Amino acid sequence: MSIRTGPGAAGPGLDQLEPVERETVQDRIYGQLRLSLIQGSFDAGEVFLPGDIARRMSVSSMPVRETLARLVSERALEAMPNRRVRVPLITLERARDISQARALIEGELAARALANLTAGNISQIKKLTDAYEATRDPREIASLNHAFHFQLYNAAGSPVLLPIVESLWMQAGPYVRAAARLHSPEIDLSATLYHRGILSAIERRDPERVSSELRADINQAFAILERAGPEFWERQSRDAA
Repeated sequence: MSIRTGPGAAGPGLDQLEPVERETVQDRIYGQLRLSLIQGSFDAGEVFLPGDIARRMSVSSMPVRETLARLVSERALEAMPNRRVRVPLITLERARDISQARALIEGELAARALANLTAGNISQIKKLTDAYEATRDPREIASLNHAFHFQLYNAAGSPVLLPIVESLWMQAGPYVRAAARLHSPEIDLSATLYHRGILSAIERRDPERVSSELRADINQAFAILERAGPEFWERQSRDAA
């Protein structure tokens, strides 16, 4: 039996292969920093030194500088003198702006997603909700919260709105982090209750309700900042100076 070689030898199995994208060092640095910003891992005003990041990640300084410049252009970070960048300081005015933008766009994405959600998607959202409710680890909470929301948003299939939401999450990170520190169990509802509300609306395939529950979840953190006393915002102003 002869074995055929050459261009015509590719069988059905090879037809399933997809092109492999080349990921650069800069891509990996950007991916890690971007995810950390989205998950609210940094405090407002935290300063990044390219050399420090390069040492921590065992890379050269050049791709770090390029990554930081990219994040500055996306308004996730802001440039400072001496090649430093920092997480932007928070203001009440900007908190309101981000809150309104997130509620508007994410509410629309959630409503669009309902028509595309499969039984597998909904099952995964349930698992993420259960895991979110069970954990007390801050890093896991941030990671599971991100996974919960984007499991829903990705199903909307919007290549235009999704990058806008990702950018807003990077900008919102220090605000959500600050709100978590001001959270009072005696006054504020648990975030799990909002996730359960979103899940219930998903199961009922109710686009208006899922948007409403989603907006309530987003607004909770920013409502905490609205409630913060003048001393809190004066301290932010002093830090800015």
